[in-house]
Amino acid sequence: MKKYFWSILFLLSALQIVAQSPSDRNALSKNNLYIYWGWNWSSYTDSNIELKGNSYDISLKDVTAQDRPSSFDLKTYFHPLQLTKPQYNVRVGYFIKDRWDISFGIDHMKYVVDQNQIVHANGFISETGTSYDDTYNKTPIIIEPGFLELEHTDGLNYVNFEIRKHTQLFALKNIELNGQLGAGLGGYMPKTDATFLNFERNDDWHWAGFGTHLVTGLNLTLFQRFFIQSELKGGYINLPDIKTTASNNDGAKQKFLFSQINILFGGIIKLNPKAGNAKKPEEQSFLLEE
Repeated sequence: MKKYFWSILFLLSALQIVAQSPSDRNALSKNNLYIYWGWNWSSYTDSNIELKGNSYDISLKDVTAQDRPSSFDLKTYFHPLQLTKPQYNVRVGYFIKDRWDISFGIDHMKYVVDQNQIVHANGFISETGTSYDDTYNKTPIIIEPGFLELEHTDGLNYVNFEIRKHTQLFALKNIELNGQLGAGLGGYMPKTDATFLNFERNDDWHWAGFGTHLVTGLNLTLFQRFFIQSELKGGYINLPDIKTTASNNDGAKQKFLFSQINILFGGIIKLNPKAGNAKKPEEQSFLLEE
């Protein structure tokens, strides 16, 4: 599935690079502001997780993990007091020139290490008073309660900046279909819920690392004011400073790729309403001649 996602992302990006944009700018005009809110469904590549503390230094190879989207119901997804419960994306953008915008956003993903999976471990655990005290050399081990539970579920928060190029693919009266292609980077501030061996559980916010991404999308704008948008996003996550226990001496690190499918709803604020309706010089001279 992941290889198909990246193929589709590349194909849509290539199509938008070569697409020809109509002359009408409308919602893509300089000085327009937009905001959107929506939800993501995410997936992650396998990763190596390195855990280190005073009495252990162990690496787990090819650990699998999933997202954890909330079950759909109207109250969870649309109630104003429940908006931050599902996996969500929020973004505010500003058109610095026609068809180009810069934006700031938060992607609230969730990352849950699969339980009862068998991985290979390297390193050592000593003087913890558990059955896991041992030396490991590509040793199979089961990730299970009592050994390791690790979740970035409140969440795997990606605080990022983006730049996007927009292409108007179709326009008819009060309907516009726009394509988008962009890239961004930012930092990760997960609230990691982790239990490792018999150490005190961690569940704190913490800046853990950084990432970068590419995004492509389709935007259906109505009346130059409201829009529905779908996105494919994929990128790289590097978390060198994950909090795993209550002790500052303990921690973990990992890096992996992610993908998102996003459904979003938003609005456009025209800070300079006349800009999108301005006539080109040749159009103005034509009108004068008539």
